[in-house]
Amino acid sequence: MKAVERWHSDRVGAEVNLARWGTFGTPLLIFPTAGGDFEEIERFHLVGALRDLIDEGRIKVYSVDSLNGRIFFTGADSAHVGWMMTAFDSMIRHEVVPAIRADCRSGSVEILTAGASIGAFNALEVLCRHPDVFSAALCVSGTFDLAKWLDGPPTSDFYLSSPVHYLPHLVDGDLLAMLRTRFVLFTHGLGRAEDPGESWRAAAALGAQGIPNRVDEWGPEWPHDWVTWREMFPHYVDELTR
Repeated sequence: MKAVERWHSDRVGAEVNLARWGTFGTPLLIFPTAGGDFEEIERFHLVGALRDLIDEGRIKVYSVDSLNGRIFFTGADSAHVGWMMTAFDSMIRHEVVPAIRADCRSGSVEILTAGASIGAFNALEVLCRHPDVFSAALCVSGTFDLAKWLDGPPTSDFYLSSPVHYLPHLVDGDLLAMLRTRFVLFTHGLGRAEDPGESWRAAAALGAQGIPNRVDEWGPEWPHDWVTWREMFPHYVDELTR
């Protein structure tokens, strides 16, 4: 069963769409790819690939529009991109998370997060910023250094929203202590358009700070595409929800 909730967010200045598939289980927030909307994972049959886990009551799947991913393709300058990244993070934490928790009828339920490509960046970003809310991140075929797409020099907002840039400078404190109780699983193929270095760089940034993570490489027959992701997601979501 699919349900959709919509509201206007002053934080991002846009309508927010939140879709849900399933009734019981661990809440799983899946971020779309760069230009994707909240129904992308359904159109590309990822929801179908997760159907057994949904029907067994293991997971409830949620997805939102990739508002911060789209901004990279609008020609916006780096200052506006940085602002949107910060605003999107705030919207996830203060609007989407409460909506998921209300739907789960729990004000404290922890959320598993995931995504492919830029969706993997968002999954890592929200876990690193909000480890009090997100328990683990599944980062599939991730792109984690977005600075190369900026039109202009990176701003402080951009750096504060980019884990590979700020994690090396994170000092001991409550945030880092909490992150060290969380887990990030990186996975990618070695086929067409994949960039394994992205996963390894992000994993190294986490590992240097003592944040648990793992990198799984699949073979050259697995490209940067939905045919790969439909195989990876059920495999690893099953692992992370046992």
